[in-house]
Amino acid sequence: MEQVRNGEDRSARDSGSITTKKEWRALLTTVLLAVLSVALMAVPPPAGLPPAGQRVLAVAVLAIGLWCTDVIPAAVTGLLVVIALTLSGGVPGLGEALVGFAEPVAYFLIGVLTLGLAVSHSGLAERVALFFLRHCQGSSRALYLQLLLSFPLLTLLLPSATTRTGILIHVYEQALDLGGAPRGSPLVKAIMLALSSINRLASTMLLTGGITPVLAASLIGGISWSRWLVLMIVPYGALLAVGALLIYGLYREGFRAPLACMPTAETRPFSGKEIRTLVITIGASLLWLTDAWHHWNPALPAVLAWICLLMPGIGVLTWRDFEKGFGWSNFFVMASSLSLARALASSGASVWIAEATVRGAPFFSQQPILVPVLLLLIGASIRLLIPNIAGFLATTIPIAMSIGTATGVNPAVCGLAVMIAGDAVLYYPAQSASSLVVYERGHLTAAEILRFGLWMTLVAYLVVLFIALPYWAVVGEPLRIIPR
Repeated sequence: MEQVRNGEDRSARDSGSITTKKEWRALLTTVLLAVLSVALMAVPPPAGLPPAGQRVLAVAVLAIGLWCTDVIPAAVTGLLVVIALTLSGGVPGLGEALVGFAEPVAYFLIGVLTLGLAVSHSGLAERVALFFLRHCQGSSRALYLQLLLSFPLLTLLLPSATTRTGILIHVYEQALDLGGAPRGSPLVKAIMLALSSINRLASTMLLTGGITPVLAASLIGGISWSRWLVLMIVPYGALLAVGALLIYGLYREGFRAPLACMPTAETRPFSGKEIRTLVITIGASLLWLTDAWHHWNPALPAVLAWICLLMPGIGVLTWRDFEKGFGWSNFFVMASSLSLARALASSGASVWIAEATVRGAPFFSQQPILVPVLLLLIGASIRLLIPNIAGFLATTIPIAMSIGTATGVNPAVCGLAVMIAGDAVLYYPAQSASSLVVYERGHLTAAEILRFGLWMTLVAYLVVLFIALPYWAVVGEPLRIIPR
């Protein structure tokens, strides 16, 4: 017994030693990045770069470095960005550094994620998922197809891809187990890869689909809920379809064997919580769909839904449920990313980068199609380094739009192209919470996620160049800016 206790003590000391090493490594990395940021501020600014722009770029280097290494929580990095922008003089004062926290989009995100939390909490999402499971009739292909079709449908009820994955993974694990598909089989991997990767693409079709569309639309500016749907439904529908076919091709052996018959279950009546959640969700969706008539900011229906879901006697969540289930890190990362993006624009940093890029390659102005090609290549490379999608969008979209303005290319098209380059791919699990959910349950390896991410990089390039650009021109967003 004494030997066992001694072993436990040594294990505890070793664990404490590992934790201490990680903490020191995180502290050292943070200090080195901070020193690099200060050094960038101290050197003479390049020609044409305002002093404020130099300071903001130095803060951006600090933010990107911390978001890439993930040595401190992403939300803490966001708060550090606010402080660094203020103390460095990159913005005139703390109010300007906090401008992202005053943006409606940050509170729009709270409302949208609360809707997802309520749908999960009420049991409504599980009901919809089980409906698809009971109708696959033992066909593995039907099970896969129904899963794919459920993504855009469930997105209307459950905007957050992470929440959908967290619910559906349990349902499909049970279905695959009852259907006789062994853990680690090609069919299981195909289903789980679709949940971790393709699932996210359905969310971006809608402005209410999570951080990516919300932040990108805010950075680009002037895009309503209905307009976003028009712009995204074709390119993201193509990404979803091609990605699904790619998964099928990679794991085609798993679709040959039939599944055991799915067990049937009596349909339980809708509970009061489910009905109230459905009414509130449909009400918010109708307000978003009709924004061309009433011209409300999309944040307003989201906040109204948030209030209704927490209202005693009407809602389905208590404030304790909300505090426990809501990921506040998303709010702080988004708001601080918006502040950094605004600072890059207002300080002249993004314009300077764009002009420097154009001067380095003057043929862009004569060949506008090369601009989105360049942005796609740069966007995928930067996405490999930045695990946080909000940090990626906040640093790349303003620069991409400035490059577009400098070359006579539509800035909105540039912003949307670079968004797709970063959103369509995942190179490692930490780049997406939904991917991390699947990875942590042991269904996929990091190598399998990387392989699919590399394939999707090529798919994203082809979809943007051969589908999105021609389609956007038809719906009013041509590649070239038309002089007036």
